[in-house]
Amino acid sequence: MRSSPAAARPRSRLAATALLFALAAPMAAGADGGTACAPAWPLWQAFGTHFIQPDGRVLDASTARRHSSSEGQSYGMFFALVANDPAAFDRMWRWAVDNLAGGDIGSRLPAWYWGRRDDGTWGVLDDNSASDADLWFAYALLEAGERWRRDDYLRDAGALLARIEAEETADLPGLGPMLLPGRRSFARPDSLWQLNPSYLPLPLLRRLALASPSGPWPRIADNSAAMLAAVSPKGYVADWVAYRGASPSSGLFVVDPIKGDLGSYDAIRTYLWAGMAHDGDPLAGPMLQALPGMGAATASTGAPPERVRATTGKTENTGPFGFSSALVPYFTARKQPWLADMQRRRAQAMLDESLRAPGRQPPYYDIVLSLFGLGWAEERYRFLSTGQVQLSWEKTCPPSTAR
Repeated sequence: MRSSPAAARPRSRLAATALLFALAAPMAAGADGGTACAPAWPLWQAFGTHFIQPDGRVLDASTARRHSSSEGQSYGMFFALVANDPAAFDRMWRWAVDNLAGGDIGSRLPAWYWGRRDDGTWGVLDDNSASDADLWFAYALLEAGERWRRDDYLRDAGALLARIEAEETADLPGLGPMLLPGRRSFARPDSLWQLNPSYLPLPLLRRLALASPSGPWPRIADNSAAMLAAVSPKGYVADWVAYRGASPSSGLFVVDPIKGDLGSYDAIRTYLWAGMAHDGDPLAGPMLQALPGMGAATASTGAPPERVRATTGKTENTGPFGFSSALVPYFTARKQPWLADMQRRRAQAMLDESLRAPGRQPPYYDIVLSLFGLGWAEERYRFLSTGQVQLSWEKTCPPSTAR
């Protein structure tokens, strides 16, 4: 639940970035940098320094409430897995369970929003769930549980997945099962359901299908591809869309009458996930084909737009560097390597400048998108057609520590 605010990196750039982090303040006790056999990931170390608190809380200090979210915790756990940093992974998960799920992931979905209350105390600010974070939690726990031989993570993943299926999915008339953005508030009166395309990364849906063979995940994947084709007439996707039931057995995708057709900070992730999906997945090609708009828009200005109207294709403003990072896998998958390289260079230059700025936390969302997009470009991870993740450190770590 966000609110609005492939080429490898050149060796000289990587060296400069590593030197930058070496000169930075010592990293907080949130990310341990991984094991000695794992390749160094300077941006992960910077994320630990700037965002992860000693107790495992992922802090976004840019807001008055100095908040944390289930999104931040779940993304952080995935990045810790990519970095082979089990200690940081465990701290972030324990903090999430204790503070967002009341200490028991089997009885409650994590609250999405935690921070400083009006009376100065700290705690949950909104106890609704965010299904995208819950999918990333379950995914990270499944993949980490297998690699680090943690049966407790696998049990937690199973308990969480059962609650997701029970509380965050709905059977829509004429469509079938679909993931709702949270456990409440998104099934509206008059047979209207609000949906968020960026909450549905195809690799995660494939992985959850492996973990829950009788679950709704293959059909949700099919319905997600159908949704993108239906709601992107100009090749762009909106942050939010809706599904309107026309009868007990029919319905159609429509512009969200509450959120409108704006595509921006949520939607940028939809292009990112489409670009990272394995090209052997039968839905990967159709999803990319539904979203050609960003190619023309970025080529014409050298940078992605910040805002797009999905129904008209009208673009506004220039997106931040996180948008460029997110589009590197997308342009790579669309066989537009020059656009991928252009956006990688733009993102890296602006990222370096952001990390050099003294006295303030770098922009959380841009850093997160850069960890996803630039980490993928550096081949630190890849998603397989099964949705499972292939990690670069598994090539260098002994089997006893990798599995």
